[in-house]
Amino acid sequence: MYRHILVATDGSELAEHAVTDGLSLAKSIGAKITVMMVAELWLGSQGPFMQPWSLQELGKYNEQVKQLAASVLDRAETAAKQAGVSCDTVQVEEVQSYQAIIKTAEDRGCDLIVMASHGRSGLSAVVLGSVTNKVLTHTKIPVLVVR
Repeated sequence: MYRHILVATDGSELAEHAVTDGLSLAKSIGAKITVMMVAELWLGSQGPFMQPWSLQELGKYNEQVKQLAASVLDRAETAAKQAGVSCDTVQVEEVQSYQAIIKTAEDRGCDLIVMASHGRSGLSAVVLGSVTNKVLTHTKIPVLVVR
């Protein structure tokens, strides 16, 4: 049914469940998997309650985000090897995560996207946004949501 699954993670505990479930699904159907993490870089835009960051602070923050992404992807790659699943990893630097997820899935020919939903609702969903909801809204590729 599915031959190439894209699993999007943000490194959270819930997203790690999506990685595990994606690996299990891939193994059971003989699919390959691509695990991706979007390193959401902060460009230093200022809000009314934010202190200005220096370029050095922004650079340090963005470097820490990239290092976290590399660590998360290394764990996913190790888990895939242990499960016997063919796995690629990709780290994408982007401001809008949902766009990067959709573009990566399309560019790599993925026929399923697996990702977690934190299940936010109400004001927190409006304020924080929902990457999963945006992916569901903007892609034609089937999406498996893990909770």
